[in-house]
Amino acid sequence: MPWTRLRQPQHSNRGEDAAHVTDTPPETRRAARPSGVPPVKTVARFSIGFTRHLLPDGSAAGQLPEFARDPETLLALYRAIWRTRLFDERAVKLQRTGRLGTYASSLGQEAVSVAIGHAMRSEDVLVPMYRDYGTQLQRGVRMSELLLYWGGDERGMYTHGEGQDLPISVPVASHAPHAAGVAYAFRLRREPRVAVCTVGDGATSKGDFYEALNAAGTWRLPLVFVVVNNQWAISVPRAAQSGAGTLAQKAIAAGVPGEQVDGNDVIAARERIAAALENARNGGGPALIEALTYRLCDHTTADDASRYRDKAELEARRHEEPLVRLRRYLFDTGVLSEAVDQRIREQCDEEVEMEAGLYLETEPLPPHSLFDHLYAELPSSFRAQRDALRRRGSPP
Repeated sequence: MPWTRLRQPQHSNRGEDAAHVTDTPPETRRAARPSGVPPVKTVARFSIGFTRHLLPDGSAAGQLPEFARDPETLLALYRAIWRTRLFDERAVKLQRTGRLGTYASSLGQEAVSVAIGHAMRSEDVLVPMYRDYGTQLQRGVRMSELLLYWGGDERGMYTHGEGQDLPISVPVASHAPHAAGVAYAFRLRREPRVAVCTVGDGATSKGDFYEALNAAGTWRLPLVFVVVNNQWAISVPRAAQSGAGTLAQKAIAAGVPGEQVDGNDVIAARERIAAALENARNGGGPALIEALTYRLCDHTTADDASRYRDKAELEARRHEEPLVRLRRYLFDTGVLSEAVDQRIREQCDEEVEMEAGLYLETEPLPPHSLFDHLYAELPSSFRAQRDALRRRGSPP
């Protein structure tokens, strides 16, 4: 079906893209039509809103939302981004020195994750993909627990975070139907709670995602999908894995409102995610928010993005990244000083080093523990193998 996408506004808080599709109405499709008579045409119209409050140079695009006029709130968001980035840097160093398994960095897209964590309530449920450290840290997960997870230790799945949050999902989009199930339970129980499901741009091309989106729209579930569009599905660029003008418009077919937000602008992301959460909490149904950001790192530490990504593109995108953008705004408005900035970074760095130390000091589980989470009741054939490992004991 033909569509036309209008250019996004670059210097306003809110704008709209539009797509126009032409199709035959249902009543015409059902009726028998004489041969040679053309179908009756109708036009369906929808618009995809785009929100940005901070421009890439750190200046305001217009009046900021009310919450962003509170200096303490802005400093809390800034600190959360720094905390996430320094944790990320330490995790990569641990992997490069052989003390952590393959790790998925979140460099460049921390603002989306931090915005989600700041907007959610404790009673809500997070159904995360594998780069949501900013959200998880705000919801009580410890850095040492995240490191245990990426170190291959099952204890990293049992965290101090919000009790009903789901663990990290590495398979792409397989957790989206789980999020729909969580939200359906909230609806059945008439609980004013919301499930938040995060996915990457590549996940929106998976059947699991469409099935969950369709269920959410059909049943009007209290579910918010946040699509973190970092422009790359591993080595496949956004343009090569979907012909849709926006990923947000994929929601329209399911009867779900979709919109875009500048994912490198933590203020805009926080505002739109919070609005979607409150709408869902009050019975307004699901929403999809496409957060436009960029993956400044390799897909994982097992990847080499220089083999498929142009260096000039990467360098250009560095000027749009969220930490520098917010920092410039805070300095320009007098909210942040060099002394406060230094203190925030030092505090975050101390926490990271303490948590990394806890991870490194954690005694590894014995080899036979790998059988502990396979079955509710271990079959006899596996029991023999487990017992054999137990008898051999832990390696020196």
